Amino acid sequence: MKVAGAVFVVLAVVVGVVPLFSDCHSQGNAISLPNGTSIPMKCHWTGRAELAVAGPLFFAGGLMAASRRKHVLRTTSALGVVLGAFAILLPTALIGVCGNPEMICNLVMKPTLIFAGLLAVGTGLAGLAYLRGDGPETPGLEG
Repeated sequence: MKVAGAVFVVLAVVVGVVPLFSDCHSQGNAISLPNGTSIPMKCHWTGRAELAVAGPLFFAGGLMAASRRKHVLRTTSALGVVLGAFAILLPTALIGVCGNPEMICNLVMKPTLIFAGLLAVGTGLAGLAYLRGDGPETPGLEG
C-alpha cells in the first residue's frame, strides 16, 4: 500500500501544480470588462479549486504510505476515489475551462487533470479491492 500512497502523493502534486502554469491567467490572458478592468477566466478558478483537491489527496497519500492499519487504508483509498472524481469534475462539469478549444487550459490543463483524476480513482479502487479480503489487521500490507 506504500506504492498506492506514493501514487496519491505524486498525483496530488500534479493536480496542484499543473493548473498554476497552464491556466489562461498564467499566460497573460484575461477577460476585459467594458470599464477597462480585467478579471481572470474561469480556468483560473478551476486551477484554484484544484488546490483544494490536491491538499487532501497529498495528505491521504502520506497517511496511506505511513499506515498499516486496514481501516485507515480503506478510508484513504475511498478518499482517493472521491478526490479523484472531484479532480475530474472541476474542469469538466463544476467550474469548467475556457470555451476556446485552442487555449492552453483546454490543451494542457483539462486533459492532465482528467488523466490524474482517473489515475487517482483507479488507484483508490485498486486499494479497496486489495483490502477487501478478511485478512489480518496489519501483516502483509507493506507493499
